[in-house]
Amino acid sequence: MIIVGGVLTVLALVVAGFFIATWAPDRPVEALKARWAPPPSQFVDVAGMKVHLRDEGPRDDPSPIILIHGTGSSLHAWEGWVPALKERRRVVTFDLPGFGLTGPSPDGDYSLEASVRFVTAVMDKLGIAHAVLGGNSLGGTVSWATAVLAPSRVDKLILVDSGGYPSHSISVPLGFRVARMPGLNQVLSYTLPRFLIATGMRNVFGDPSKVTEEMIDRAYEITLREGNRQAMVRRFNQPRRTALAGRIPEIKVPTLVMWGGRDRLVPPDDAERFHDDIAGSTLVIYDDLGHAPEEEDPVRTVVAVKQFLSRE
Repeated sequence: MIIVGGVLTVLALVVAGFFIATWAPDRPVEALKARWAPPPSQFVDVAGMKVHLRDEGPRDDPSPIILIHGTGSSLHAWEGWVPALKERRRVVTFDLPGFGLTGPSPDGDYSLEASVRFVTAVMDKLGIAHAVLGGNSLGGTVSWATAVLAPSRVDKLILVDSGGYPSHSISVPLGFRVARMPGLNQVLSYTLPRFLIATGMRNVFGDPSKVTEEMIDRAYEITLREGNRQAMVRRFNQPRRTALAGRIPEIKVPTLVMWGGRDRLVPPDDAERFHDDIAGSTLVIYDDLGHAPEEEDPVRTVVAVKQFLSRE
């Protein structure tokens, strides 16, 4: 019994030490703005939220480009593409509800339909009747779903390692798995090991060495934005609905499907499926890149985007 008691004491000390070392309370958005929301960032009232967005390039663009980030990410994911696009095109990026500096949705609804309503509400707020929609991962899902549910608002699509079909991931970041575990996921409200963020980011890059310390710092600090961790848990535990994927063949707008050949979260066979389901779509696969090509190699990948956008 003495031995068992000693083991339990040591275990309790280890657990307590872990919590002390990784204790990470929420941070108010005001504490994060100086570093992560410099100009041209702005905060706009949409759907009861102060939405963090950037609206760059010429305002007379008849079909602006709207780029939507993936799960656990933010508008910063597109910082490599925007400079190459905004010289001639109006480019809008923003943080989805529950991510980045926008913070949680007031109604706690993170369904795909709610995301589509949010995107069209942002467009209405900015006076954009229709646009080119592009997105990575979750952002790709929201983009094509908008083309299905609000087709008059979408001129073209850019799907970058997009979600949509039933999941068959080869590897899922540990943080995503923890967010789905009842009980354990509640711990994320009070603690956030930095290594959890670092390993997650390296897991989705084709070349993990391309993940910089600044990328990790940004993802870590923004995840601590008040309400984001609770929103992440709620999002992951809402019922998954894939019925809308059956309507992907209804999409008729010009579509560019871009993929990283080393994507283990959404494997490249989904790229082939999007290409087959969307008539006339263009498929580009980068064999050496992972799940976030726009961040891993923005210079090379934006070339294909500019070529696609130049076509009538």
